[in-house]
Amino acid sequence: MTWSNPTRAHSSALTGRRVLLRPLVTSDFDAWREVRIRSRDWLLKWEPRPLPGQPDATEDRRIFAARCGARERERQLGSGYGFGIFVGPEQDRFVGEINLSSVQRGPYQNAYVGYWIDEAAAGNSYVPEAFVVLCRFAFEDLALHRLQASIIPRNGASHRVVEKLGLRDEGVAQRYLEINGTWEDHVRYAITSEEWDDRRDDYLRGWIQPLGGEAGGL
Repeated sequence: MTWSNPTRAHSSALTGRRVLLRPLVTSDFDAWREVRIRSRDWLLKWEPRPLPGQPDATEDRRIFAARCGARERERQLGSGYGFGIFVGPEQDRFVGEINLSSVQRGPYQNAYVGYWIDEAAAGNSYVPEAFVVLCRFAFEDLALHRLQASIIPRNGASHRVVEKLGLRDEGVAQRYLEINGTWEDHVRYAITSEEWDDRRDDYLRGWIQPLGGEAGGL
């Protein structure tokens, strides 16, 4: 497989209209920890429980550093691309994460998208913008064919992200993932490179290009 843009495929930072996406590094620990602890009740009900005996990265900078190192190894292998979401006038305020995981090549050319946002930053459309930035990277730089996101049916905030972007609803996968100790159904959403090509100009005008006004809403 030849990347459509090998230089950008291995670059670190991606930019949108208001968001900066870049890999987290050890020096981000304090900001990451503060958001994760403050938003614990908002986030943990939608996430898998840690494995028994698995250390908590919010309690130990060394564990967070190891997490960053694991993400960097995934990037080098081309198996995953993790990004912190940063906003603000200097694009230096950490508000969440968005990740491409389980990148599969061969005839599939697929990856999974996962994201979370600081409760205090929700409602500003940062995640839809970050999703569009990630799509552009995935389809135009990594030459993937398909991205998919899976969301618990009652997680209204996450559903608003994909609905705002018009991702295709592929139906419910029953008891798809174990979340917070329970096997949960998930609605599966997807977008292909053909759909990206058809909507690209609208996505860029709506979410990335600095043209008159912000994309409002959630």
